[in-house]
Amino acid sequence: MASEQTPTERELEILKILWERGRASVREVYEQMSRSAPIVQNTVQAFLRTMEEKGLVTHRTEGRTFIYGPVPRRDETKNRLVSRMLQRVFDGAIDQLVQSALSLRQPTRQELQKLEELIEQAKSRGKKEGGRS
Repeated sequence: MASEQTPTERELEILKILWERGRASVREVYEQMSRSAPIVQNTVQAFLRTMEEKGLVTHRTEGRTFIYGPVPRRDETKNRLVSRMLQRVFDGAIDQLVQSALSLRQPTRQELQKLEELIEQAKSRGKKEGGRS
């Protein structure tokens, strides 16, 4: 099912470009990708075709140019990727996921404040759902 497709690393790179731009031609995606890594336009075109088959992008035709747009929203994709990593790498242990993320770099004051807010929200939801927290 298309909504369950998890993009590969390269597909995720293309999706990020499309999320940023809204829609883009093969050439526009290629030009942006080629700034950071060596890639050829035909490869980008092949990726976009495969991504369309997987339900990750759609296209419309403007003259002879295909204009691609992302199907999944950015937050849906992030949630799916994090969920997959949480299960596969951390066996579902949220505390281990957070500990690992915090060990990568020191969070900013704003990030810590946001994390505290998220913990409080989770505690409140737990109380409403019967004390599960």
